[in-house]
Amino acid sequence: MRTQDPSEIEDQFALLPPEAQLGLLERLVHRVRLAVAGEHEQWEQALSAMAADPEVRRELQQIESEFNVAEADGLEGQ
Repeated sequence: MRTQDPSEIEDQFALLPPEAQLGLLERLVHRVRLAVAGEHEQWEQALSAMAADPEVRRELQQIESEFNVAEADGLEGQ
């Protein structure tokens, strides 16, 4: 299957009746929304896996303990 130039696709799209153009646009938007939702779901799953990873949790605890020293300096909120 050869890849078409976007301008060729646009020219072919313009030849369709308005009702067919609208139907095609709706299907394309639906397809893109599903793809974006899938990417978001994958991101959420990866984030959840990272949050459950013991090594990541240890690193976050280490960072938090390092910042506890800075929070105890009395400068917070000034």
